[in-house]
Amino acid sequence: MSGTAPRAQLVRDATFVHLDLDGGITGSRGTSPDGLFVRDGRHLSHWRLTVDGGAPTALSPLAPTTDGAGECVLTPRGTRDAPPAYTVFRRQAVAAGEFTDVLDLVSNSPDPVVAEVVVAVDADFADTFELRADDRHYPKPDAVRRARRTAEGVEFDYRRADWHARTTVTAEPAPDAVHAEEDGPHRLVWRVALAPHGRAELRLRVVAHPHGGPQRAAAGADEPVRAPALGDDDLGRACARGLADLDLLTIPATGVDGETVAVPAAGVPWFLTLFGRDSLLTSYFMLPYRPALAAGTLSALAAVQGREYDAVRGEQPGRIVHETRRGELAHFGQIPYGRYYGTIDATPLFLVLLHAHYETTEDPALAARLEQHARSAVDWMRGDGGLTEHGYLVYSPDPGGLINQNWKDSDGAVCDKAGTQARGPIAVSEAQGYAYDALRRTARLADEVWQDPAYAQELDRLADALRARFARDFWLPEDDFPALALDGHGNRADALASDAGHLLWSGILDDDRARRVGRRLLEADFFSGWAIRTLAADQRPYHPLSYHRGSAWPHDNAVIALGLARYGLVDELRRVATGLLDAAAHHGHRLPEVLGGYARAASSTPVPYPHSCSPQAWAAATPWALRTALESVGG
Repeated sequence: MSGTAPRAQLVRDATFVHLDLDGGITGSRGTSPDGLFVRDGRHLSHWRLTVDGGAPTALSPLAPTTDGAGECVLTPRGTRDAPPAYTVFRRQAVAAGEFTDVLDLVSNSPDPVVAEVVVAVDADFADTFELRADDRHYPKPDAVRRARRTAEGVEFDYRRADWHARTTVTAEPAPDAVHAEEDGPHRLVWRVALAPHGRAELRLRVVAHPHGGPQRAAAGADEPVRAPALGDDDLGRACARGLADLDLLTIPATGVDGETVAVPAAGVPWFLTLFGRDSLLTSYFMLPYRPALAAGTLSALAAVQGREYDAVRGEQPGRIVHETRRGELAHFGQIPYGRYYGTIDATPLFLVLLHAHYETTEDPALAARLEQHARSAVDWMRGDGGLTEHGYLVYSPDPGGLINQNWKDSDGAVCDKAGTQARGPIAVSEAQGYAYDALRRTARLADEVWQDPAYAQELDRLADALRARFARDFWLPEDDFPALALDGHGNRADALASDAGHLLWSGILDDDRARRVGRRLLEADFFSGWAIRTLAADQRPYHPLSYHRGSAWPHDNAVIALGLARYGLVDELRRVATGLLDAAAHHGHRLPEVLGGYARAASSTPVPYPHSCSPQAWAAATPWALRTALESVGG
């Protein structure tokens, strides 16, 4: 994550706060906005502490501890000959919809001291989409924001038509005074008497009241891990860090029968919500170790599976959602992402995970419960998804949403070697692999769980035909490698991309081609030494700091690693795993969402991608996928 100044981040229970290293909030925007965020809304946009009329000095900058908490040590300004009269030990934390800030003032003086403490506070209720650095503006007619003093602090209230959100700030003890500034923050003021070498505590509590009711904690997020004890090596430490991050990113969602389930949110700061492919792949990586996470994700996605046609949000019957949002702009239809279905791959991945859950747990109950949802997903793939009409899963660019609807969903990411974006309907390679795997796996469910052998045979025939077409249409003989995509005219988008590695995981390639592709991905133009790049480096569109045209994604490498293991490419698998774990070791054993694509020889540490989410769910789960892959080939 990047910003104009270093920041600390506390996250837990679908709530997060970005803070300056002295524990303050300034209301910034751009690549790393600060504030307290709940349900895509900023419920605290200003939080500044002053002591004795000035900003305190951070002796120890804010550092996260555990469970969404952090600490720092502050003092009033002082000199060598006149050291600070007291020290402020500051402890901050988030929980479901709440932020607490405890100021423990400790006197350093043998004489009585009176400390003047002021906390300036404000809430702008900005939607996260307003805060992005993309210069978009969203009109808000008739929106009204008010603030009022209360006995224990201040309350901020925001209304727009039927939308209503509040933020309350209370303090113990109550402030001695509250000063309102015109079009500015409220100032909570205390005069704190400290006895010689005495102490006093101020405890402030901020509660977000988002539209739709209080924020819930994620029930069932603490499912035990089904794995032996983690080792004290780089893999063990990365798995431990990833598991801790996943605990922080686990949020509540509503399941298919109205139950509350725990699901992995995609990441912070922009994606603390249920996502299709992100939540599905994260759950797949964790499936051998936390199967309840997969069950929750499948139930939550089934609950919002497409039921009708809505062109604005891309909804179609049977289609699995790309993302859900609960913020103000989604509520008023100013962005399409309240329930946005613009993804080509979430639907087959839903089917892949459903069968994998049955296969791993040997429990058919979930597959039986979601039978009709699975059949609807297959119907979508065959119909609106394009398999029958086009022979492949295809998408057309959505000018109001996403131009590309595969995992490389940035503009221009699906291109040829010259860098020209493919035109629709676009058939990306990895989605065909997912579709093939989904058909095969759903056939097994039909045969073993649903007791419908005729349907199983039909799906197997479709999978056979798809595999044969793919081998004919996607292979680039001159490169001995699959094309990234086919465009709407059947022309190959011939960029050499990491998507090819996903084909090993899905099994759509024959054994010989799969092994050749796997070895090719470890050549120097693809493999940076830290990870496999999204695009081979000797092509015109390659850029090491492009989101999808030269960067390296840990989750992308995790999928590839599982594919390398499938085909027994042990040396290649170990090189990928070693590179990723070395990169994680440079980040406190936490893998970021994205790495820069620079070669390892260029820098002794991996170059960060400037807008990377961290923590991020499928990056957090990547070490566990590596563990699965390595154990499958004997470590």
